[in-house]
Amino acid sequence: MRIVLCAGAALLLPSAALGQAMTHDHGAPATATEMPPAETPSPETAEAPAEDPHAMHGGEMHHGAPGLPAGTGTAPSAATDWAADSYYDPVEMARVRAGLWREHGGARLSQVMFNLAEYQVRQGRDGYRWDGEGWFGGDLDRLVVRSEGDGRFGQGVDRAEVQALYSRAIGPYFNLQAGIRQDLSPHPARTHAVLGVEGLAPYWFDVAAAVFLSTTGDVLARVEGYYDQRITQRLILQPRVELNLAAQDVPENGIGAGLSDAELGLRLRYEITREFAPYVGVTYDRAFGGTARLARRAGDGTGAASLVAGVRIWF
Repeated sequence: MRIVLCAGAALLLPSAALGQAMTHDHGAPATATEMPPAETPSPETAEAPAEDPHAMHGGEMHHGAPGLPAGTGTAPSAATDWAADSYYDPVEMARVRAGLWREHGGARLSQVMFNLAEYQVRQGRDGYRWDGEGWFGGDLDRLVVRSEGDGRFGQGVDRAEVQALYSRAIGPYFNLQAGIRQDLSPHPARTHAVLGVEGLAPYWFDVAAAVFLSTTGDVLARVEGYYDQRITQRLILQPRVELNLAAQDVPENGIGAGLSDAELGLRLRYEITREFAPYVGVTYDRAFGGTARLARRAGDGTGAASLVAGVRIWF
């Protein structure tokens, strides 16, 4: 009996010691030694974090030049050591690379567009109007030929002109243009030097402005713009405005100084295809100042509204 009691006591004593050790600290395991606290580096000895080469600062990304504004760096030189030339005929590879450059920005393209080609109904004085251009060239340099005019059936052409212009891109959205303009009507016909700009303004407004200097010293100007408001993918409403100005009176051509005339138009077209779109609309044109006075003296009206129907076409 004494032997059984001794054996039971030997079993219970280690279990009690183990339970006391486990309940000594519930937050951390019991260890023989405590871990020393981590040392906090002083501001003098702390290392600066490595600079992120792709970090953004003020909305600009800097690649190795934090103080250099974007877009002003020097472009790298074009590569001349083409790896493919080591395996293939260099002459053939040069021909292939030239073709690649043409297809990716160096191509010569062309387009002919008539933005307006319409019949105008005006209280028994029906007429017509056209406004179109064609160009040939690349992304930066183009040759532009432009023509516009109007007339009345049975009375011939009232106004007609042709322009030949060199166009140079001066930014992603605008072109600077210079050339000559030849008036075909009214008579006497004039020849002008042309300097202008055209492009796409913010909010998708197509705008153009030009100054004309004639061989007789007359200075004229024109400002025009339009906006394509898509109602659906094929139905488009286009408001349009054109202003003509003169620095002096040109009585032989019926032009007075200042704002000579203006035209407002609203046309609704349906694009059967992108290249072919019939339209209907309404326009109002009016002469002002000296131009209106000269028109009344000649027995013509100074303003009229028209219903129009035409087609916008390009290829």
